[in-house]
Amino acid sequence: MTLTRPTPPAAAPAGTVRRRSGAGRAVAVLVLVALGALIPLLGPSPALHGTGEAAAPGTGGIGLLRTVLCAALCVPLGELLVGKLARAVPGAPPLAPRSWSPYAAAAGFLAALGLASVVATGNLVPGRLADLDLGGLHASRDGRLALLEVNAFLLAGLCARSARPGTQVWPLAAVAVAEALRAHPPTEQSPLAGSALTLVHLVCAALWAGGLLHALRILGRWRDAAAGPALLGRYARVAAGLLAAITATGVCSSLRRMPPDGIAGQLTDTAYGRVLLAKVLLVAAVAALALCARVKLGRAAGPLAACVPARVEVAVLGLVVAVSGLLTALPVPIRW
Repeated sequence: MTLTRPTPPAAAPAGTVRRRSGAGRAVAVLVLVALGALIPLLGPSPALHGTGEAAAPGTGGIGLLRTVLCAALCVPLGELLVGKLARAVPGAPPLAPRSWSPYAAAAGFLAALGLASVVATGNLVPGRLADLDLGGLHASRDGRLALLEVNAFLLAGLCARSARPGTQVWPLAAVAVAEALRAHPPTEQSPLAGSALTLVHLVCAALWAGGLLHALRILGRWRDAAAGPALLGRYARVAAGLLAAITATGVCSSLRRMPPDGIAGQLTDTAYGRVLLAKVLLVAAVAALALCARVKLGRAAGPLAACVPARVEVAVLGLVVAVSGLLTALPVPIRW
């Protein structure tokens, strides 16, 4: 009788584990997107509870559309920033993840189109197509800004698909300028100063959030032990400057809308103040995570361990974007 050894089980294909982990990441991203979408949709009612303030019609939907619009700015601007940083890393592998800019431009176009439809009905949620006065968009300042954002996202998508995707920075800059101007109508005091603060705040926030997302996507493709930490280090130095600019412009903008002598009460007694306080706490948590990642990055042993807090950081940044979208749809406190 001949004895034979049992045949060992066939090894799983090399890409099996990677596909499973990729599916897990996709599910995690979808869950985070769903949670982020709930903030602007469900946030108005808790924020307004007990304040005596009335929300405008469709505040939740408008907040969600502005969240999508802001995220559509973050993705391509982050890709442009970190792509430039990655090309400057010595010995960087010629591997890059697939660009999400065309998809972000499509999402931004739809969000801008939805916001333009709200403006076309006198800042009311349209119930039917007959309610839309598309021709009247050219007659108002808000309407012209809304049309500018729609066309700019359309042009950004075409640029992202072209042979020179870097040209999309110009239509994206037009969107940022339009958002800054929209947030400060001419009726308020020194609107140009407010628009300048909002423009710097918005651009820096988009570069920070979108840049970290793209940096982590690049690290998922790079397997080199030196290029990955080098890229994270370059991004961390840029992010420190962006955080300083975000903090300075955010404080100045808050003081313009809430006078210093009554800011403590308005942070708890108004919907705008409550959501602003939540945003400040989230940004503080992001800053702590960024510091943790920077400390781990500086250690000689296992520098790629910095990716763990960085992944949590980008998830919390997604919540910051959602809270920011809700903040733009809430009534601004009245300066007495």
